[in-house]
Amino acid sequence: MDEHSTAAESMNPKHQALIDRLSTRRSATTTSSDTARPVADFLSSFASSKLSIEQSLSESRSRADLDHIATSISSLDQFLAHNSYLLPSYELRSCLKSISDLRSSFDSASSSLLPRKKFSFRNKPQKKEEEPKNVPEISVEPSAIDKISSLSVRDGPGFRNEKDTTLVKDFRQCDVGQGEFTLSDLENCRVYLKGTVRALFFYRIRNCQVFTGPVLGSVLIDDVSDSLFVLASHQIRIHHAKATDFFLRVRSRPIIEDSNRVRFAPYRLTYEGIEDELKESGLGEETGNWANVDDFKWLRAVQSPNWSLIPEEEWLEIADISQCK
Repeated sequence: MDEHSTAAESMNPKHQALIDRLSTRRSATTTSSDTARPVADFLSSFASSKLSIEQSLSESRSRADLDHIATSISSLDQFLAHNSYLLPSYELRSCLKSISDLRSSFDSASSSLLPRKKFSFRNKPQKKEEEPKNVPEISVEPSAIDKISSLSVRDGPGFRNEKDTTLVKDFRQCDVGQGEFTLSDLENCRVYLKGTVRALFFYRIRNCQVFTGPVLGSVLIDDVSDSLFVLASHQIRIHHAKATDFFLRVRSRPIIEDSNRVRFAPYRLTYEGIEDELKESGLGEETGNWANVDDFKWLRAVQSPNWSLIPEEEWLEIADISQCK
């Protein structure tokens, strides 16, 4: 039995089914030589980071060591999410299993050094207010969360630390186009992003409305609440979202983790030139995947209670942001 078969069998059925669905078809004009080098570069970097984390785990002796390892594992997970659209299904499956194994090893190491109740990827202290029943939660000790968050908010182009304002960016009129863009620590803002970008990252978004044109790669969302997102992308991964609506066009099934009261509906955005941009980005076709959400923390056969579809009568009117400047 080969290595990939072993990795597939050791994953739970839900994850294996997800990866099978997550594999997107390459464009007819894309050749193997076009993708071989990026995939090889990614796998080399991934393997190097994995080896470094394993070594750190074997040498961990203190809480500071565990903080650093937790940050590294989360960073590697985000690195995989950002590049997963490039990978063949068996490579993606193997990488996801590696991350799962690292987290298991981390839990074992933290249990031997610290009380599991205080430092774990899986446990969360009881809240005073009542939470919805059967909704799984996940947390890391606060010091580790702070480090993960500071790492996640990347340097480079973006909107950060804004409140009660309107933010507009046209990627067709600046050098950010085809690159990455980050939005973090926004409260009560309206955000309009026109044109095409390679990847979008959202962190700590509160009571905002976000409208974006096509994303060539991935959208990664972490720690958002009471907001609305209108997004088009090849892959969308959502962590720690609460009471938020997503209007999506997406090539693969959206992934949620540690989220609750999130709702989904189809993409509702237009502006001059968007149809051509969607087609050129491989997003011209409506796949219907906005309604096929995978909850990584809900592995039962019944519907996850953490997400639902938005009733059609509550869908947004198609938003035209052509005049936003």
